[in-house]
Amino acid sequence: MKIPLLSIGGAMKSLQTTLIGMGALGVFAIALLDAAFIPLPGGPDVVVMALAHHNPAMTPAYVIAAIIGSTIGSLFLYFIARKGGQAALRKFSPKKRARVEDMIARYDIWALLLAAVLPPPFPFKIFVLSAGAFRMSFWRFITAMVIGRGVRFALEGWMAVNYGEQAADIFKQHYPKIGLGLAAAIVIIFLLNNLLKRGRRLNDGLGAPRAE
Repeated sequence: MKIPLLSIGGAMKSLQTTLIGMGALGVFAIALLDAAFIPLPGGPDVVVMALAHHNPAMTPAYVIAAIIGSTIGSLFLYFIARKGGQAALRKFSPKKRARVEDMIARYDIWALLLAAVLPPPFPFKIFVLSAGAFRMSFWRFITAMVIGRGVRFALEGWMAVNYGEQAADIFKQHYPKIGLGLAAAIVIIFLLNNLLKRGRRLNDGLGAPRAE
């Protein structure tokens, strides 16, 4: 028996409406479902902004709920890929898989952090699955998710409180630029971190006693 796509879409919207009425707990559930391959219309981004606009005092709770939900939802994918290996990536093209694998191999946590702050249609989930398939450290994965999603949801909450009903339109219109700006900042921090590490290694080498 086939279920019409319109019926599925209607059910998803109905579920989203019910969850929104639950406040922070609903934000948590929406973020979790969205991260775990069950996207709801608008995802947690729109919900965080809508609720923060109507109840500014609860904004920190909505942001934290979205971060935790998104992180736990991504962990489902991480562990599925960790168990299934590269078979979990078969839906993606070989070229895309190779590109993401190279980024994670070279930049590790920084690649995932970059993916976490960039806006759609950036393919975030392939980075999550790749992190599991290539066995990125669990705690490094968690750190990247919490920081990356934290920056994104905190920015949305701030925009909702300061710009009200216009926040969603501003977010859609300008977040690609903001996301790229955040990505550039991450790249700069990564480069500075590498320079500092090289400087310390060079100083350690110069300070080492010479062998007689």
